[in-house]
Amino acid sequence: MSQPDIHLYTASTMNGWKPLIFLHEGDIDYELTPISFAKKEQKAPDYVKLNPNGRIPTIVDRGNGGFAVFESGAILWYLAEKYGKFLSDDPNLRSETLQWLMFQMSGIGPMMGQVMYFQRIAKPNGDDVPYAIKRYGDETRRLLEVLDTRLAGRDWLVGDDYSIADMATYPWARSHFWATVSVEGLDNLNAWLDRIDARPKTQAALQLPEPRPAFFGKGDVAAAAAANAARFKD
Repeated sequence: MSQPDIHLYTASTMNGWKPLIFLHEGDIDYELTPISFAKKEQKAPDYVKLNPNGRIPTIVDRGNGGFAVFESGAILWYLAEKYGKFLSDDPNLRSETLQWLMFQMSGIGPMMGQVMYFQRIAKPNGDDVPYAIKRYGDETRRLLEVLDTRLAGRDWLVGDDYSIADMATYPWARSHFWATVSVEGLDNLNAWLDRIDARPKTQAALQLPEPRPAFFGKGDVAAAAAANAARFKD
């Protein structure tokens, strides 16, 4: 039996889910290798050969001579080009999609990631920095307001179709609970989240490599938060 072209190395994080969402929504066969942070598999020499930054996700395209791609936004872009999906051929719509993809990569991800770190890792481990929590929390809220404005009168971030811009942004915006950033009053954003919540293939992707319901305010949040903080204590 031949192997699928795409070999994905990932974990259950906001960035780690992005290629899974694409592959599921695109009905694309792939091989999945979960990466364990507890075992520091992302720092293993063989993995770092594929991803010099020692982070997830990474893909290897066997159909392209074993070509490796790291950085979640670059992976979405590569997959969109390879399969001709979720990225318009229209030059203007294509540019808009990439602009919103970069908006997530340069803004929402880094800012929300920082407020998550200070809230969910530093604070419970005895390093409470209220200034940082407020700084990154306020900036995350501002960026979510930008999304809310963008989504006024439209179903998706760009054009009439679900795109890699939506796929990149959704796991982060949906995790606003974990960042303790309110989305109250952001009606357009909440409606967009509801639309993607209703997509079975996207939701199936969020169950891999393992579900993290606490990120979305579900399940035993207290236990998940304690385990998360303990994992990063050192």
